[in-house]
Amino acid sequence: MPGGRLAYDVEGPGGGPLVVGVHGMGDSRATFRFLTPLLTSRGYRVATLDARGHGESSAVWPDTSQQSTGADLAALIRHLGGPAIIAGNSSGAGSAAFLAATEPGLVAGLVLISTFASEPTPNALMAAAQYLVLRSPLLWGLYFRSLFTTRKPADLSEYVSRMRATLRQPGRMAAVRGVVAPGNAHWSAVAGQIRCPVLIVHGSKDPDYPDPAAAAREAQALLTGAASTEIAMIDGAGHYPQAELPEATAQAMDALLTAARA
Repeated sequence: MPGGRLAYDVEGPGGGPLVVGVHGMGDSRATFRFLTPLLTSRGYRVATLDARGHGESSAVWPDTSQQSTGADLAALIRHLGGPAIIAGNSSGAGSAAFLAATEPGLVAGLVLISTFASEPTPNALMAAAQYLVLRSPLLWGLYFRSLFTTRKPADLSEYVSRMRATLRQPGRMAAVRGVVAPGNAHWSAVAGQIRCPVLIVHGSKDPDYPDPAAAAREAQALLTGAASTEIAMIDGAGHYPQAELPEATAQAMDALLTAARA
């Protein structure tokens, strides 16, 4: 890509319908490490992308907004041969939504996992905490761990250690901050332009929301032009149901995947 290098993986049968996974801020494509084999066993070809500044992608970019990652998703789908069903987690859901709104021919369906339907407005205390967390790989790792509420993956400690090591590299934390920088466009502004089927997935115990079910309904209300919208609450999951309860997440995705495949 102009401005840097993007890392991605592709697994599954070469002729299978394409599913593309994009992670949230501070994370990497490895967040789909448990969900991917469940999807490939169902016959899907699964691509997972490290967003700008994250994982094994280049650290320094002029723009790491959700909108820019949406454009990168478009390039990846064109390269691999689409259309694709896109599963985006957290800020990655925003990137997926931007793509679906602007390039509808590339998107057969959306799975918005733990999406923020509006820009968070933290109070002064939370804003101060966010300022510190977004500048410290150590604090980010502690925060990340706190968002698993029922079943922590067996490899979580190793996963967080690798995450922190990556985020210590020059430019990485700046890239993370760029995902939610003031002035960035929010996907809610283009939600009404999305036409494909949409599945909204939330963990029932996600600490990022006072009421996860209400957050899911808020997102659903934005999707006024979508072919269909459904909500799936993953019982007991936190902010990363694809890694915490992947079997339940895959099952929740089955109907949308099957319909898009038909």
